[in-house]
Amino acid sequence: MQRFNTEVIAKDLFRVLKEKCGRNLNSFISQKVVVVPGDIACENLGVKDTDLLKEMWKEVDVVVNLAATTNFDERYDVSLDINTFGAVHALNFSKKCSKLKVHVHVSTAYVSGEKEGLISETPYYLGETLNGTSELDIDREREVAEETLKQLRVEDSSQESIKSAMKDLGIQRARKYGWPNTYVFTKAMGEMLLGHMKENMPLVIIRPTIVSSTYKEPFPGWVEGIRTIDSLAVSYGKGRLTCFLGDPTTVIDLIPADMVVNAMIVAMVAHANQPNETIYHIGSSLSNPMDSTMFQEYGLQYFTKHPWIDKEGKPVIVGKVKVLSTMDNFRSYITIRYLLPLKGLQLLNAACCQYFRNEYLNMYRKIKYVMRLIDLYQPYLFFKGL
Repeated sequence: MQRFNTEVIAKDLFRVLKEKCGRNLNSFISQKVVVVPGDIACENLGVKDTDLLKEMWKEVDVVVNLAATTNFDERYDVSLDINTFGAVHALNFSKKCSKLKVHVHVSTAYVSGEKEGLISETPYYLGETLNGTSELDIDREREVAEETLKQLRVEDSSQESIKSAMKDLGIQRARKYGWPNTYVFTKAMGEMLLGHMKENMPLVIIRPTIVSSTYKEPFPGWVEGIRTIDSLAVSYGKGRLTCFLGDPTTVIDLIPADMVVNAMIVAMVAHANQPNETIYHIGSSLSNPMDSTMFQEYGLQYFTKHPWIDKEGKPVIVGKVKVLSTMDNFRSYITIRYLLPLKGLQLLNAACCQYFRNEYLNMYRKIKYVMRLIDLYQPYLFFKGL
């Protein structure tokens, strides 16, 4: 209840409801919401109370699974537990609901990988891969994650080393089968298992593109946390992103959060009690496309009017991001702009100058950070799908 009150109801998202209900907010919430502690990574969603489970299976008529870790390079074991097998746990819960009308699963449009052109709303079948390699065995993927984790612990690896290794493992396994990152790979496997195990259950899979702040409901501009493309905007606002790799003509498919929610609600009604699988892509690239040049211009306008305030209380001045169209151009720019100065700082470092040591480390961290972002976002910076 503490988490619900501080991490949900206390958020600015509920501002309009608070203004409408006033002192009656708590009683209104208690009439509409029952908070149940659980864990989607566990069977029965981690609910331990047997009587409560029976009551839920008797009363629940719609299940919506929004649980996910959206980090592109999440630990492979964590991403599998939540995005892949968590989807199965939610489905199994729905199967026990005697009044169930529809099960709604929120995935991502980017389970399509790096396809080009018009991408149809078709399901992914068990074992299917994007690059035509040998068949994907999802149970084996879980074993690979468990075996790797076990070996790292046997080697008495530090928690930081384990985290890094499991993150790298996720990227490696995703790219082996044609997906660009751990997030979309584990979401795709979740879809495969749902389609394979649904039986006669009414199933709707919602595939939004890049979910952004709200368009108008409950008010314009609300966003929670820093996810997906938000990290680029924040990095730019902080002055950490001065150059980037990308195609100025690439369409960045953003969709406001409230439009995604509205689509989910309509889908619930439209497909209730229909024993089939239906998939919807929720995006803007066809109806209202925005290319990366527009994205940059909006960022410059916003952070010029509303600059980020640094730790010293000073506004961060931003400028235009230098966009390089190929990886070779990007490497050349990094070499000239950063690596050659780093070489010079290395030489000066021999003189034991603390200032230059700090400058060297700061510049190295910035380069490492930008290169990591480039690696993760490159598929979307040149995305040609609609």
